[in-house]
Amino acid sequence: MKIIRVTNVEKFSAQILPKQPQKNKSIVESILKNVQKNGDSAIRKYEKQFSGAKVTSLRLSQNEIKDAFSKVSKNKIDAIQLAKLRLEKTESIVKSILKNKTINTDGIKISKKFTPIQSVGCYIPGGLARYPSSVIMSVIPAKIAGVKRIVVVSPPNSDGKIDPLTIVAANICGATEIYRVGGAQAIAALSFGTKSIPKVDKIIGPGGAFVTLAKFMISEITSIDMLAGPTELGIIADVTANPKYIALDLISQSEHSNDTLCYLITNSEKLAKSVDKIITDMVNKINRSDFVKTSLKENGFIAICKNNSDMIKLANELAPEHLQIMTRNPDAFGTKITSAGLVLLGHDTPSSASDYLLGSNHILPTNRFGKTRGSLSVLDFLKINTQVSTSKSILSKISKHLEIFTEAEGLPNHYEAVRGRIK
Repeated sequence: MKIIRVTNVEKFSAQILPKQPQKNKSIVESILKNVQKNGDSAIRKYEKQFSGAKVTSLRLSQNEIKDAFSKVSKNKIDAIQLAKLRLEKTESIVKSILKNKTINTDGIKISKKFTPIQSVGCYIPGGLARYPSSVIMSVIPAKIAGVKRIVVVSPPNSDGKIDPLTIVAANICGATEIYRVGGAQAIAALSFGTKSIPKVDKIIGPGGAFVTLAKFMISEITSIDMLAGPTELGIIADVTANPKYIALDLISQSEHSNDTLCYLITNSEKLAKSVDKIITDMVNKINRSDFVKTSLKENGFIAICKNNSDMIKLANELAPEHLQIMTRNPDAFGTKITSAGLVLLGHDTPSSASDYLLGSNHILPTNRFGKTRGSLSVLDFLKINTQVSTSKSILSKISKHLEIFTEAEGLPNHYEAVRGRIK
């Protein structure tokens, strides 16, 4: 990994993040347009092109779902059930806080109700690895919120099949439909709708660069949760941290794909060199080493800052998806972090555990969007329904103030719509 001394946090953070190739935009744009125009036939074409799969029926049948269960062991089902249970507990507690309210102000009645959106599409990655955990993280918050139609899409393998564990997780968690389609074409289908795949109101879930770009491009017409692209892991650590733990954590997240962004922020040159040496010694002996080596070499870095203040400032500027704090007093550091998608405190709270079984959600904002939002949750599947009622007497009381506003904004007919009721 690159070891860099950081003397200017703002300058460093502006230069360090990887840039997406411009050609990706034109590729994704052409896929979206083709699916919008040609529907299912375009989807089949792209699945054949990208995965080699000859897909006939896009939607999984009940027999296929039943067959998937026969291929999954009991201990794997137990693991899904445990992760499901823990996330359900977290999301149910969050939802319980959201109470419907009625506000009365001088005779004006305003009601605020939290209502579930009607349909969502959950994108589940599946090309380079299988992600039944992402099914849990996507579907459970929607289910707790009360969404009626929960669609799961996931790319098939070259045989046209979705990983059985992904199918089982989707069924256990309450997905109403499952489709074998991935990539930008899946996002297009969920947004525009096709003969086989009716469109949804909102698209959620993580994905690679093409999926993330597709979500961004269709967000003009279909709501999305966030830009949850290739994995990001930042680690803040001082001399008290175990360098082997740091190396293991950086490796664990960089094994997702070649384009992950994993890095260490420290004020210790000794720790920096030790972590780099451990990774160098380990990288050729591990599984998925090609992904790890490419990702850490191309995108990864170790930043050596002058002091704790610069370490915190840099982490807030980079706003990583996951931020682990492995310092003498992690809680004190944690209170000063404002922009990470998820903060993991202490030497024994690795991001890999949070990906599955800690009860937190691993669908998190990337591309610095951690500055404005956190993890996917039940909140992403609820909307505030506002209803207002008033009366002529109330309109009369506020009419002179309304007139002031409408005159100031040059919109006289706004006032006439009120005056016509009270004159």
